[in-house]
Amino acid sequence: MKREKFGSRMGFILVSAGCAIGIGNVWKFPYMCGEFGGAAFILIYLVFLLIMGIPVMICEFAVGRGSRRSVAVSFEKLEPCSTRWHVTKWIGVIGCYLLMMFYTTVGGWMMYYCYRSIKGEFVGATSDMVAAGFSDMLGNVPVMTFWTVLICIVGFAVCYFGIQKGIERVSKVMMSALLLIMVALAVHSVFLKGAGEGIRFYLVPDFAGMKEIGIGNVIFGAMSQAFFTLSIGIGAMLIFGSYIGRERSLTGEAVSITALDTFVALMAGFIIIPSCFAFGIEPGAGPSLIFITIPNIFAQMTGGRLWGALFFLFLTFAAFTTIVAVFENIISFAIDLLGWPRSKSVLVNVVLLIVLSMPCVLGFNVLAGFEPLGPGTNIMDLEDFIVSNNLLPLGSLGYVLFCTKRNGWGWENFLEEANAGEGIRFPRGLKGYVSYVLPLIIIVIYLKGYYDKFAGQGTMALVGWMAAAVLFLGFVLFCAGSKSLDT
Repeated sequence: MKREKFGSRMGFILVSAGCAIGIGNVWKFPYMCGEFGGAAFILIYLVFLLIMGIPVMICEFAVGRGSRRSVAVSFEKLEPCSTRWHVTKWIGVIGCYLLMMFYTTVGGWMMYYCYRSIKGEFVGATSDMVAAGFSDMLGNVPVMTFWTVLICIVGFAVCYFGIQKGIERVSKVMMSALLLIMVALAVHSVFLKGAGEGIRFYLVPDFAGMKEIGIGNVIFGAMSQAFFTLSIGIGAMLIFGSYIGRERSLTGEAVSITALDTFVALMAGFIIIPSCFAFGIEPGAGPSLIFITIPNIFAQMTGGRLWGALFFLFLTFAAFTTIVAVFENIISFAIDLLGWPRSKSVLVNVVLLIVLSMPCVLGFNVLAGFEPLGPGTNIMDLEDFIVSNNLLPLGSLGYVLFCTKRNGWGWENFLEEANAGEGIRFPRGLKGYVSYVLPLIIIVIYLKGYYDKFAGQGTMALVGWMAAAVLFLGFVLFCAGSKSLDT
């Protein structure tokens, strides 16, 4: 079967950026700015994005373009004989399914809140009414199910038409609309009465405030956000590398995608932080920021119905472009592994993903008593933890080691693929950094994430979870440690 390709370079950049741009850009980045001191956090975040996020993305793209396959068979195509690199493919396969098991639910929330905003349900609503509305949604199984099923069906319908006629065409429209809506919302936000203080907080570094928060906390927060914002590690980017030619270098493409992803994150901050300051609301409000804090702002705002509808439409587009991108990965698994035609893979997987999404939906109501990670947690927290705290960093570690170790694809093969075509070339002199320093950074992020997650649950629980973390890390290192029979 002939491999599909993107119709244009712009299509590749927009689709890949759409995969990277998700809820984390719009929700997590602004509230982390609020929590960690604003502009000082942003500066550190940009540094780590450059030295860590981009190199890992280039590695993932290179494996995709070099193999011309999805993560399901890419390692088999490139690895030397007798090695175990191919076992790590299950990090990507499982990761994509697990991500969609809860991300479809969140995407459904965005669609539902867009619908509610268009109806004007937040106009004149009190804070208690907004908070109660979110709780009511979580407890309403039919509503939760409907919007989750809807976004699954629409997402797979787009993928059914293939790369150029489906994903590329829809992503171009949605990403263009997303950027226009963002700019309009940001301009409106910065001109609100009282927004000036929020703009200063956002743009003027406060290193004294950063010291109070804890320099180490701010640095690790920025490092973690830079790593997770690009959706690297589970093959979500790899698949799009397999659909492009060798006319352009991968470094230049990765920089373009990262720049677009960063622009969206920064603009989201311009939308949310000045608005929070204008209405006297804490910008570091955490997960409740999107569904409780922001609707409260629109309820008080002149023209709040319009601006609220545009905001949640923007969020819907951000979530949907990510969903479509990961759905394409899932569809490609069956195509590459089992030889299925696209139509069969779409039909089977749409049913499978709807079924697999139900535990997350029910985790807020029928199964609310199940607290897998401690009091107050739910099934979504567990799924998110497995993906964000395990599969993304471990998968990224696997790509970096595979592209640098002699018993893997190797540095020279990686460089040849990354630097093929016109554009920015990946520096040969970074071999030592990519081979040793970058894997160490990823391991630190991974282990620190576990520590922060479970440190408050007591010594025994912490020791048990850290032992599990070391075991999972050992799995990747075991796969990376096999010797090649190639001469």
